[in-house]
Amino acid sequence: MSATHSQHVLRLVLSCRSIKALVTQPGTSYIVAMASSTEQEFLIQYRSKLDQFPRSRRFWDSKVASKVGEKLGFRLKEIGISNIAIDVDEEISRPIDRRRLVLPVFDSLRRAGVEIDGAERLSQIGHNQEIRLLNKI
Repeated sequence: MSATHSQHVLRLVLSCRSIKALVTQPGTSYIVAMASSTEQEFLIQYRSKLDQFPRSRRFWDSKVASKVGEKLGFRLKEIGISNIAIDVDEEISRPIDRRRLVLPVFDSLRRAGVEIDGAERLSQIGHNQEIRLLNKI
């Protein structure tokens, strides 16, 4: 794990219905800030996808992920946290389609002024794997 015990850690919880971004306190699992696609702001879009025919497998996309990252970034700035870390090994182990959908979370956090240790390594690896996949086709 690339996160040290002196930094807050960002954890992403992904499902087909929602994306949750949690920032935990160093050394514990206490959540200091959280943003989720199940919040009131996303409710109308979520319900419209429920009523869609044929039903979609995923109820969120990269735009929603970006907004979740933006919300989390503002909440972190409010409480004075400007540097967080991610578990790079956990993020790399995600399938590439899921990784592509969560990269906007990291971009939104950076735009909000939050530094993310380890995210640059993740984006480089994701880009290289996409190039390899395209070359195989």
